[in-house]
Amino acid sequence: MQKLRNWLSVLLAVLLTWGGPLVAHAACQRLVVTADPAYPPLHWYDGQTLQGASIEIAKRVLDDLKIPYEIRFVGPFPRVLLLARHGDIDMVATLKQTPERDAFLLYPQTPALSNPVSVFTTASNAFPFREWSDLEGKRGGITRGNKFAGNLDSYIEEKLAIEEANSPENNFDKLALGRIDYFITGYYTGMAILLMRGDEARFTARQPHLVDTPNYLALAKEGNCRDKLELIDARLAALKKAGVIDDIIRKSFQTWKNRPVMVDR
Repeated sequence: MQKLRNWLSVLLAVLLTWGGPLVAHAACQRLVVTADPAYPPLHWYDGQTLQGASIEIAKRVLDDLKIPYEIRFVGPFPRVLLLARHGDIDMVATLKQTPERDAFLLYPQTPALSNPVSVFTTASNAFPFREWSDLEGKRGGITRGNKFAGNLDSYIEEKLAIEEANSPENNFDKLALGRIDYFITGYYTGMAILLMRGDEARFTARQPHLVDTPNYLALAKEGNCRDKLELIDARLAALKKAGVIDDIIRKSFQTWKNRPVMVDR
């Protein structure tokens, strides 16, 4: 009996030593995917489910890898980031990489898509614009939770007078009322909102773009599926090389154009 107890003690020690990584790997039973619900045509919530290019890219990658997943609407973008920080969701599809987000997110080497950032003004207030410094001294707006990378975030914080609003629609309303002089957002998202509102002629996306930065399928460091990062990266790279990602993006843009319905709650 004593020998049996000694053998069990040794076995338990081995399991405790080697079981950690195995348990962590086995814990990814279902990868929970979410996204900003108000960033069409890349990702949006239509009142029933999350839609958009980011979601379709995530689904294609996970389907190809045979990783079980759930697409979950969790609320506004600040809540998306909060849940990712605590590991309550596993993947954010998609977003830019920033130093603040590096603290709680992991990024594949391969970006899912590119998202140029633009300055929008009213057509009647198209002040001269050639570079970032042309925005100084004017009143600007961004959507709460948005980050733009490429040193633009620090420039906004240090040099520009910026107000936050809860949604792109709020910012376009403020722009129309003259409460702000310009609105900074992703070019595709801004144009998608204007298309939904029938306001394409009322506002102008200024050139050049402020930045054009990659967006990633990011995994939560505290989530259960962080060990899938290399697999996701390899599959993304293969799909991009085959032109599949570009095709998904084109189809998602058409989906939004055909039915521009967004519910941000």
